Amino acid sequence: MLNPSTMSTVAKAKGDSPRQRVPAAERRDALIEAARHEFAHGGLHGTPVDHIARRVGVAQPYVFSLFSNKRELFLAAVERGFELVAETFTRAAAEFDPAIALPDTDVLSAMGTAYVEMLESDRDSLMLQHQAYAACDDELIRTRVRACYARLVAHVERLSGADDERIDDFFRKGMWLNVAAAMGVEDLSAGCEWVREEQRAEPPGA
Repeated sequence: MLNPSTMSTVAKAKGDSPRQRVPAAERRDALIEAARHEFAHGGLHGTPVDHIARRVGVAQPYVFSLFSNKRELFLAAVERGFELVAETFTRAAAEFDPAIALPDTDVLSAMGTAYVEMLESDRDSLMLQHQAYAACDDELIRTRVRACYARLVAHVERLSGADDERIDDFFRKGMWLNVAAAMGVEDLSAGCEWVREEQRAEPPGA
């Protein structure tokens, strides 16, 4: 029987290398990213933790060695989603150059354009926002989501320097965009074409 020292020597001779241990922090980050995708589609209650674990290649018990329960993993994913929105706004503000900007545009409008592009390219971020608000019947989730939202408002205020009225308009339009993007439409106006088509398709008396 080969002793451990001999086995190590044989492995080296064969060109084998010892399996690299992935740091817990790296695994945690990967689980949060996997959770963003899974929770975006299944929500808090409809997403098995095992699905998230399998996306990362770990066993479900390992997930609970890093997160105390599914709710904490969900909240970590939601908080990451808000952070990504904040990063999108930060980049847009940093890249905004008034010398070459279109007329009647400023930092706030540049951030709005960047947000629209994010909604178009990252549906997981969009749907996870909706799942976060839908889960707010849970008091802890409601508290944490409110905190995330408040931090985002403060971030936009710092970046833009806009007054309260414009900040309010910015976030109202953002929520309008969220609903429109979720339904796959560009307009929510009462008289827009798709709304009128849906109304015409309704059977009489419906």
